[in-house]
Amino acid sequence: MDYYSDKSAKVGANTTIGYNSFIGKDVQIGDGCKIGVGVVIHEGTKVGSNIRIDDNAVLGKYPMKAANSATTKDQELPVLTVGDNCIIGTNVVLYRGAKIGKKVLIADLSSVRENVEIGDFTIIGRGVTVENFCKIGSYCKLETNVYITAYSEVEDRVFVAPCVATSNDNYIGRTEERFKHFKGVTIKKGARIGVGAVILPGMVVNEDALVAAGALLTKDAKAKKIVAGVPAKEFRDVPSEQFLENQNW
Repeated sequence: MDYYSDKSAKVGANTTIGYNSFIGKDVQIGDGCKIGVGVVIHEGTKVGSNIRIDDNAVLGKYPMKAANSATTKDQELPVLTVGDNCIIGTNVVLYRGAKIGKKVLIADLSSVRENVEIGDFTIIGRGVTVENFCKIGSYCKLETNVYITAYSEVEDRVFVAPCVATSNDNYIGRTEERFKHFKGVTIKKGARIGVGAVILPGMVVNEDALVAAGALLTKDAKAKKIVAGVPAKEFRDVPSEQFLENQNW
């Protein structure tokens, strides 16, 4: 055997494990998985069936808490769970306390923190970070280098273009008052965010709204409206043929 597997770990039929991988105590891995080279799966992690985990991915990592961290908490975390038929890319880090649905793709170099839930059929693109205490819905697409700040919610069928940034701290790290007001963003069902947009703390992008590329959202985006500019202002209605309800999905 050219990898390490704790004697308490359970590995399903027809699962292959690459060179120099580490399978920790009480890990459960389903049938038909393909685990790459140098993969680390920490204690208790539950991996479903028919999952591909690429080289050097880390699953079930415990969070690190800095002495002055505002969002990372000392807590007992449930084990990481990964649903059936997922694809986990190279150098992905999935933290303990996350729950990944079925048929999710998490691309190379992405990170999903503790206390995060990701729904079925969602795509987490290359280099995406989803911070702690977030919920990502089903059939979402978060493209390359998207940053989802802590305490955010992204509902079903949301599209977020590359390099979108979100924030949860209007005080930008100064004064004790900030601890009372941490609030992530909310992106409602079917909303879309254009490339390079910035969403400020507490903002809501309502159903089927479209935030244009490069926009700075300082006020909530109304449902079925396009907002654009710095700061973003209402531009026009989203064309009806683009409404989620008209996509025959």
